[in-house]
Amino acid sequence: MDGALTSRPPDETARAGLDAAPGRVALRGALTARTLGPLWPQALRASAAQGGALSLDLSGVERMDGSGAALILAMERAHGGQVEIAGAAPAVQALLNQLRAVAPPKPTPKKTAPPPALPFAGLWQAARTRTAFLGATVLAVISLPVRLRMLRRSDFAAIAHRAGAQALGLVLMLGFLIGMILAFQSAVPMRQFGADLYVADLVTIALCRELGPLLVAVILAGRTGSAFAAELGTMQVNDEISALVTMGISPAVMLVLPRIAAAMLVMAPLTVAMDGAGLAGMAAVLNAFGYPFAAIKGHIASGSAAKDFVEGLVKGVIFAAAVALIGCRAGLTAKGGPRAVGEAATAAVVGGIVAAVALDGLFAVMLYRLRL
Repeated sequence: MDGALTSRPPDETARAGLDAAPGRVALRGALTARTLGPLWPQALRASAAQGGALSLDLSGVERMDGSGAALILAMERAHGGQVEIAGAAPAVQALLNQLRAVAPPKPTPKKTAPPPALPFAGLWQAARTRTAFLGATVLAVISLPVRLRMLRRSDFAAIAHRAGAQALGLVLMLGFLIGMILAFQSAVPMRQFGADLYVADLVTIALCRELGPLLVAVILAGRTGSAFAAELGTMQVNDEISALVTMGISPAVMLVLPRIAAAMLVMAPLTVAMDGAGLAGMAAVLNAFGYPFAAIKGHIASGSAAKDFVEGLVKGVIFAAAVALIGCRAGLTAKGGPRAVGEAATAAVVGGIVAAVALDGLFAVMLYRLRL
């Protein structure tokens, strides 16, 4: 790739050099692969030291090959500013143009890391995300009559089966154990007053009003809320949610509403199952203490009212809606790779449990104020 001559005289190495002046670097001699060893670092330093515009004077260049043209481009990049080529012969200029056409683009400088965000910035962004998702869900409910075609009954039935039927065994087992534990722990202090049988009243009220719906909500958050977050998080990471939006399908209507409705639907029977299993465990303990089932049944009926049972069902349905909403929100806001799916599932479980406990406390204060 010789730009001028094909022969190389013996003193070629000695005739390659440069002259540097403010704003100007002049190259002279033969810029070939044999001459650029000692000249290359000197030329780069001279170009980088120049401030402002730089003029590269090539009028003294006698011959140049591809290595010389590469040196010219390296000097331009080392300078980093405006560079003007002056005095280049037509063959030299043509060789430079050819090399520029195939040279890789100049690497962009790495961006410095942004300053750390303020502690409240993350909380504000999280609050905005949750509020926006809640608003989108409410709008989806309002627009549901005109978007019924987006709902699929098969999906709703499958979600309800996974959230309800598959969790029934776990609910019954935990309910029976909780009833036994409450009966044993309550019988110890009440025995001092000879009121062992009134354990039935205590456990019935505790299960029907508080523990029954709350424990089912915890189970729902651990099983169903995390499953919702993992499913929707995987769809979000794989850009399936973006594809639905592109096709004009609302993810809130197609994906969120069926899951919330299914969770609310299965919550009532699961709460009833938890209450029944807990009362069965309590009755087994009291029967072991020598009390007949008829007496235990009478105290269960007299110690509780229908409003206690209904109150627990209403709270349970609201807990289920909150757990499902948080699980869907965690999944649809997942960002990143596969790790984001696990983080979404964790956020769904933690957020669902915290929301259920917070709502239960809110209900306790409200019902106390209302004297219900």
